[in-house]
Amino acid sequence: MTHTRNTPVSRKQSLAPDLDAMADRAARAWRERMAVGSLGGGRYVVESESGATYIVSLPESRCSCPDHSIRGERCKHRRRVAIEVTEGRVPPPGFRAADCLACGHETLVPDAVRLPLCPTCGFESGDRVRDRETGDLLTVVETTDHRADEVEITATDSTVAAHPTNRAYDPAEPVVEAVYPGSERRYSFPRSRLVRRPRAASAGDSSPTATG
Repeated sequence: MTHTRNTPVSRKQSLAPDLDAMADRAARAWRERMAVGSLGGGRYVVESESGATYIVSLPESRCSCPDHSIRGERCKHRRRVAIEVTEGRVPPPGFRAADCLACGHETLVPDAVRLPLCPTCGFESGDRVRDRETGDLLTVVETTDHRADEVEITATDSTVAAHPTNRAYDPAEPVVEAVYPGSERRYSFPRSRLVRRPRAASAGDSSPTATG
């Protein structure tokens, strides 16, 4: 393999930790067979290799095991939780694992987010999108944390989910607010009704033909 002169090349080395060089508790955190599950709020349940179960709180730097609660040591269970969070095996504090409402794939979302979307399915303010039903082009203003069957459309005295053009979509989908080119009026759509477009694409001219 040939590298150009300015391409940085790392030296050959194993990225696996050298367990023999670690302190005993640190090495056991890596070596022993444990199961870790998130309880939310930065708390985790750890089933140790012996079958005993302990509760670890990362925000409080605490574990219910005797090694921590009696001897005051940074036990292997706290270390194991930190390893699994770093490796992405369990959610970090403040996050939870959830199924994306749009595609169904598991993703990590903040605890405060009620309606989860994965990074692929979530929109950001300024994203260009196309309306599946009309082909109109819009710009996303905000992805809300409200369900389509909770958001009222004042002009039609109905919810976004109950609007005739939205009845084929899941009423539990989060509502996305978007604007048409040249307008500041926001329109509400179920998430899966909108399709992402490249930012470089021209928005063109469209007229409001969807929900209000």
